[in-house]
Amino acid sequence: MKFKTQRIDSNQDGIHERLADIVQRNLEHPFQKPIAEHTQTAFNQAKEWLASRSGGMIFDSGCGIGESSRIIAQQNPHSNVIAIDRSEVRLGKHERIFESTLDNLLFVRADILDFWRLAVAENWVLEKHFILYPNPYPKATHVQRRWHASPVFTDLLKLGGELTVRSNWKTYIDEFVFALGIVNIEAETVEYTAEQPMTAFERKYWADGQTTWQTCIKKPPEGGFLN
Repeated sequence: MKFKTQRIDSNQDGIHERLADIVQRNLEHPFQKPIAEHTQTAFNQAKEWLASRSGGMIFDSGCGIGESSRIIAQQNPHSNVIAIDRSEVRLGKHERIFESTLDNLLFVRADILDFWRLAVAENWVLEKHFILYPNPYPKATHVQRRWHASPVFTDLLKLGGELTVRSNWKTYIDEFVFALGIVNIEAETVEYTAEQPMTAFERKYWADGQTTWQTCIKKPPEGGFLN
C-alpha cells in the first residue's frame, strides 16, 4: 500500500500547557455521548465471537489495514485479538492485501471511543493493548482529540493490559507519559526501533529517516490501571 509519508508539523512546543487540567476534568466527568448503533452492533458481534473461545484478549486499536493485527495474532496464538478501526475502506483493504485469515483475529468497524466504553461496561480486562500510528492531531487547538486528552482516557486505563503506544511525534508520547503520571502510573518515553516494522507507517517513517517513539506500561496484577 502506498501513502504519503507524514512528518509532524505542529505549532505546539512541548507538552500542552492545558493538558493537566484537561486530563483531570476527563477523569472526574465520565463521557456521556450516546453509543453509535454500528459500534453497538460490532461490539455484540465481538462478544458473540469471544463467547466460544478461551484465552486472553488483545486490542489493536486504530488497526488500519491490519498488518500489525496479523503480527500480534501470530505472536500471541493463544490469545484473541480484536482489531478495531472506524474506516470500512481501510479494513476492506486487508482482505485484498492478505490472502489468508487467522483463527484468533477478528476485525471490527467501530468508533473506538464507543467500543472502549462498551468493553469497560462489560468488565472486559485486556491482556495487551496496542495503539500504533499514525499520530493524532498535532495542532495545539486539537489537543483534546489525542487519546490521552480525550474523554475516554479513563476507559482506556480501566481496560488494563500491557499498553503499548507508538508515534513518530515525540511530544505525543511525552504527553501520554505525562497523563499517565497524573494517575500515578510510571512510564517513560523511549526511542523505538526493531528489525522488522509492524505497520506500513513504521516502514515509511524509517525509510524516510524519521525516529519513532514508544511508551509501554506493564499489565497491572488485577484488573485495569484504575480500580
